[in-house]
Amino acid sequence: MQLYNLEFTEDEIRAAAAADRLLSMEIEFSRECNFRCAYCYLEDRTAAAGEMSRQEIKEVILQARELGARKIIILGGEPSIYPHLIEMLGFLGALGLEVELFTNGSGVTDELARVLAEERVRVVVKLNSRDAAVQDRLAGKKGAFAIIGQALERLRSAGYPSEELFLAASTVICRQNLAELPGLWQWLRSQRIEPYFEILTPQANALVNTWLDVDTTELRELFTRLAALDRERFGRQWEPQPPLVGNRCMRHQVSCVVTAQGDVMPCVGVTIPLGNIRHQRLADILKDSEVVRNLKKYRETIKGPCGTCEKSEECYGCRGAAYQMTGDYLASDPTCWRNTGSACTGKP
Repeated sequence: MQLYNLEFTEDEIRAAAAADRLLSMEIEFSRECNFRCAYCYLEDRTAAAGEMSRQEIKEVILQARELGARKIIILGGEPSIYPHLIEMLGFLGALGLEVELFTNGSGVTDELARVLAEERVRVVVKLNSRDAAVQDRLAGKKGAFAIIGQALERLRSAGYPSEELFLAASTVICRQNLAELPGLWQWLRSQRIEPYFEILTPQANALVNTWLDVDTTELRELFTRLAALDRERFGRQWEPQPPLVGNRCMRHQVSCVVTAQGDVMPCVGVTIPLGNIRHQRLADILKDSEVVRNLKKYRETIKGPCGTCEKSEECYGCRGAAYQMTGDYLASDPTCWRNTGSACTGKP
């Protein structure tokens, strides 16, 4: 089983964490977005005042590389409509960094698809349903399904997916798509598109839009069914455990997020600003952070059932869900079906 799609070995992760080094960094170039997804972790998806300049973005990427980062994950907003994306991809490519880009597909022109292929960018398209009405509703934009379909066709024309050109679909598990997810999983596998399915983190829009909620019993049933599908039809073995289907999330050992305004956070769910790259170097922000230290020594710090779980050596649940639902980033993950008690219902 992979760790958070990082493509690093457990030994590499352990060594990097012990040495206060990074293996990857997630970054927002801008928060501007032309979709209004019902589950988005950002409440405001317009370009904010004081967003980082291109030079500031490049500088923090260089600092991440100095810390050992080999992979940069581009988040949003919507990266494909960022006006300097092609320049940034060239910059990252020249540094020899692996790049993964999450996109709703709206800015994926034939030219951008060609550049993505030339730079060997790992592309993750946000696809939540093969039903146009459901996809459009979840994206908060009429025509979103068609836009995503066009993006996939342009990527295919550019050579995706292939052994060299990785293509994935990012899918949030919610009430509206729950029944179709086994079918979507099989379709993605048949198309050689890697499925990135994950449990919703109840924050920002997802916290308000409770009509998205799926309870922990249903989540367990879905994970178990997808594990059986992968084992029986595709020869892939993995243990069902949240928050990612077929993956383990322990990103805080070797990764961090830099927002469009330069704030450094543990991840998009643990929205605790650790510092700002305009005032401190990235290395100092991470080294001086008590939050980062606590997350790295999770075997000693995680509380409740997550701390005593039989899987606690290799899993600490979703720290984002714990923080958003309890206010404590070290609390047990309320969305995990291994937890017991009325406080762990999977709903905020």
